[in-house]
Amino acid sequence: MDIMQMWEGIIQKAKDGGLDVIETYVFWNLHEPSPGNEVTGSSRGNSLLQKCRYNFEGRNDLVRFIKLVQKAGLYMHLRIGPYICGEWNFGGFPREMQRFTAKIVQMMKNEKLFQTQGGPIILSQIENEYGLEIRKYGAPGHAYMTWAAKMAVEMGTGVPWIMCKEDDAPDPVINTCNGFYCDYFSPNKPNKPTIWTEAWSGWFDDFGGPVHHRPVEDLAFAVARFVQKGGSLVNYYMYHGGTNFGRTAGGPFITTSYDYDAPIDEYGLIRQPKYDHLKELHKAIKLCEPALISADPTITALGNYEQAHVFSSGSGHCAAFLANYHLSSTARVTFKHKHYDLPPWSISILPDCKNVVFNTAKVGVKTSTAQMLSTNVQLRSWETFSEDVSTIDADSKLTVVGLLEQLNVTRDASDYLWYTTSVEINSAESFLHRGQHLTLTVQSAGHALHVQFMETEKTEVTFTGGVNLHAGINRISLLSVAVGLPNNGAHYETWSTGVLGPVVLHGLDKGPRDLSWQKWSYQVGLRGESMNLASNAISAAEWAGGSLIARQRQPLTWYKVYFNAPRGSDPLALDMGSMGKGQVWINGQSIGRYWTAYATGNCSPCTYAATYRQGKCQTGCGQPTQRWYHVPRSWLKPTGNLLVVFEEIGGDASRISLVKRSITYV
Repeated sequence: MDIMQMWEGIIQKAKDGGLDVIETYVFWNLHEPSPGNEVTGSSRGNSLLQKCRYNFEGRNDLVRFIKLVQKAGLYMHLRIGPYICGEWNFGGFPREMQRFTAKIVQMMKNEKLFQTQGGPIILSQIENEYGLEIRKYGAPGHAYMTWAAKMAVEMGTGVPWIMCKEDDAPDPVINTCNGFYCDYFSPNKPNKPTIWTEAWSGWFDDFGGPVHHRPVEDLAFAVARFVQKGGSLVNYYMYHGGTNFGRTAGGPFITTSYDYDAPIDEYGLIRQPKYDHLKELHKAIKLCEPALISADPTITALGNYEQAHVFSSGSGHCAAFLANYHLSSTARVTFKHKHYDLPPWSISILPDCKNVVFNTAKVGVKTSTAQMLSTNVQLRSWETFSEDVSTIDADSKLTVVGLLEQLNVTRDASDYLWYTTSVEINSAESFLHRGQHLTLTVQSAGHALHVQFMETEKTEVTFTGGVNLHAGINRISLLSVAVGLPNNGAHYETWSTGVLGPVVLHGLDKGPRDLSWQKWSYQVGLRGESMNLASNAISAAEWAGGSLIARQRQPLTWYKVYFNAPRGSDPLALDMGSMGKGQVWINGQSIGRYWTAYATGNCSPCTYAATYRQGKCQTGCGQPTQRWYHVPRSWLKPTGNLLVVFEEIGGDASRISLVKRSITYV
């Protein structure tokens, strides 16, 4: 199955679930991974400029995706942004906003994809949730927002532009709502439609936190509340969550999985009862359409917690939504001389103002259970390669006085940055004669930190809480690790990471020694990264074969093994539960970051009733936040697939397995 087939399957499931519109972000830093360097072209013998380097190949093929949506008979909402948030690394990290927006718009025009050209795109979005930050920027923030709106409108797409969470979006841009609920929301002008850009179907997960679930009874209730008040468009965020492959997950600490408890799970499989219950909701709402599009609702109290929202058209169409907002009590109400029983925290939909065709709290018994089953694929003959920490600063191209912020050095070319300095210990120091260790304190803004203590003439010394230093010159190396860059918040581009100090040695005769303003050498990335071990099977690296027993729990170790693809079409995943923390690749494609961080949180039973927030309905406490990592079948060959793992902390690679995801229904 190639990536297009997976797209087609998910799009079709969305259509079968009653959706009319597919919404997608445009991921700037995916399509333009580095600034478009314009250089004078000489191949044609003229001064034409080489075009900016964009990536729209493979799974980045935006036009292909939109055409598949069109082929399925669905519409498209294209959220260009270009800032998107999305728990994505730097939120897409805009550089030259107008140029990129113009690039995307022109691509769509060239392919005749806007609705005015006969295409599927009926809406576009400029910016994203800027209203949350605009007050922190004051007048310049308002000026920027106004400029962005004007810039977008002047591109002449022929379809409306929106700004979500931007209450003062200037005409004709439509301001829209994001959230768990949007029934409270009204656009800033009465002639603008009421649009819910993101109806949150669940929540994203962080390494070390529990897994979030949103009961479908409450999600359906929220959507029905929005529609009964006159809402015109609802988009689920997410309907299919997917996977943060590579180093795209932001946060920091956002998991590689972006499943989001969506109706279609990360692997493209249907999650029940969420999928079917929402499908029935969509059917019920569509039965009400003749009345919904003809009139505004009339609201009548049916009790202390009960209301009727009635849509009546002059042509005789009538639809009603009967709501019970009580958290625990069923209510019997009288509407048009008939009695109706309403469960707590629910809405009944009557497309003819007489017969209930759907209630948000009454869910069928069909429930899906996911299992990860063995594929019997053999992962044997592992080979290993260890990072040589003794040569960390040998090839360093940067040595300065003081500690530097990590991103300013790495430019996000790697998650890893080595900080190395030397410390001279006088042979007369008292701790040497008492057989004691010094203590090192490192204040780091990095997301993770590994410390290696190296002598100039001996091999690595294990860090045990103290510093085993000796008379003479000692080298201290700190490996700072980023686990995703921030993706929202005012001025988040200025937030620091890395070893910022102080770095202090305690226990010396003259008192603490601050190492922060010594000379430090910097090395971006790992030796294995520079040797391209992730994708180069025939590399210059001296891979070691044999038993993995001696390598268990060894930090900073690369592992590789070859395997054959399993038969069938079941979605696949790697079980990384035996490993610690690191990254994993298959055939050179990055599966993403893994981290066997155990979840803490409130995993007590929950009820669907009452206002949902992400701290409610959590599971997985005491278990790894993420154990299984999605492997697209389109990335596999029938035989000879290369699996490469880089382990930071130490793990048992012999217990890594390839499993398949199977769904059973009860």
